[in-house]
Formats: sequence, C-alpha cells, structure tokens
Amino acid sequence: MTKEAIKKTIVETIYEIAPEHEGEAIPEKENLQESLEIDSYDFLNLLTSLAEKLGVEVPEEDYGKVDTLEHMVDYFAERM
Repeated sequence: MTKEAIKKTIVETIYEIAPEHEGEAIPEKENLQESLEIDSYDFLNLLTSLAEKLGVEVPEEDYGKVDTLEHMVDYFAERM
C-alpha cells in the first residue's frame, strides 16, 4: 500500500471518528488531538479502527509517534 493510500485511509477514518470535520483538510504537521479537538477516547478509537483496516496495531508506548497525520502515515507505512 502506498503512503498516499495509507493517508487516504487515515483521513477517511478520522472523518468516521469526528464527522464534524468531514470535508475539511486535515493538517499534516499539527497534533491531531489538538487540531481536531478530539479526546483521548476518540484518538484510541481512531487507532483501533486503523488497526482493523491496515493490520497494524499501535502499542501504547508508540502513541507519541502517531501524534500528527504525517507521523501516522510514516508509522503505518514502515510497519505494513
């Protein structure tokens, strides 16, 4: 899967978790929780949903490595 396809999957999943942001551009270099104003529960739901879709689990110690869209794309790309 290409990085672009991974990014598309992540953005679509963000829209599922935070539908009020659907259609908005997701900032690539900003903290997702802060820029989207989602709580830790929604962030965990995002990671769980992505694990199901992309087949890559993100352990709790790696949460800091997936804090932005850019970091998240790189993280999943390296592990797929």
